[in-house]
Amino acid sequence: MAAARSVRARLARGAASPGLAATEAFSRRHRFRTYEALPWLAAVACYFLFPSYLPLAAQILATILFALSADLVLGYAGIVTLGQAAFFGAGAYIAGLLAAHGWGEPITGLLAAAIGAAAVGFLSGLVILRSTGLALLMQTLVVAALLGEAANKASAITGGDDGLQGMQVWPVFGHFEFGLYGRTAFFYCLAVLFLCWLAVRRIVHSAFGRSLTGIRENVGRMHAIGAPVAARRLTAYTISAALAGISGGLVAQTTGFVGLDSLNLERSGTVLIMLIIGGVGRLYGAFIGVPLYMIAQDRFSSIEPVYWYFWIGLLMVVLVTFARGGVLGLVERLWPRGR
Repeated sequence: MAAARSVRARLARGAASPGLAATEAFSRRHRFRTYEALPWLAAVACYFLFPSYLPLAAQILATILFALSADLVLGYAGIVTLGQAAFFGAGAYIAGLLAAHGWGEPITGLLAAAIGAAAVGFLSGLVILRSTGLALLMQTLVVAALLGEAANKASAITGGDDGLQGMQVWPVFGHFEFGLYGRTAFFYCLAVLFLCWLAVRRIVHSAFGRSLTGIRENVGRMHAIGAPVAARRLTAYTISAALAGISGGLVAQTTGFVGLDSLNLERSGTVLIMLIIGGVGRLYGAFIGVPLYMIAQDRFSSIEPVYWYFWIGLLMVVLVTFARGGVLGLVERLWPRGR
């Protein structure tokens, strides 16, 4: 009886105060679940279990952030893009150029990469987000191609085909140097990914994130209720560009190299494959798809150095056939049965 009276009292408060009910609903959505600790516990476990693979693990963490940025626009805002590498490459070149010209402080280098990539995303988004469908897809591809060609032409600055040379990245906080064994790079990428994940999680569970989902599902209805569709799409696109720029900056700083491949179509296509493997629009698809793809790539390339793409393609066919919605989609379908 006491429990029933408590429920009735909460319902009465919610009826009397819609704002309070909405706040409580948001708090429930935003509450951390136990399973959300699993990726971070797995990362810490990898540090102790596979110490010789820390450089690869650092690249996986940086690429997870890249996939997370793509998932924000594709999985939540419904913006289909093949130009996410434009922002990744912009961030990588900004961080790399700073380190190559006397400013190797990593934190401010990442901030500069984020701001520069966000500027590219905002300016290009003003133009390309006016279109939809295939036209939008091709325009995102053109933006990346234009930046790639610009980087190639400016070989005196970027190094062209030879890549950017002479990067000197300073120790993190002046104490933790980027060594050969990748320990500092691993924890550096892990910390940055964690902070960015918290930000993205906050975004997708907010009213803004819900409106992005509404735009993805039915743009016409969102227009009808008065939602500023264009402004929110542009905001999401800019935030995604900033996250991709941070990812590019991480890769540049931890590897000490930036090449034209950071801007090519293959990088944009690969990150979409990773998202499809993990699950698009589920926030944690990047945490599953990226490690699976990169570890499979590492194993298959060591077994079949020439034909390893065949096995990746076969894996994709199996996933699309038997696990629609990616690995997380399969788990969501099987979990009620197991429970």
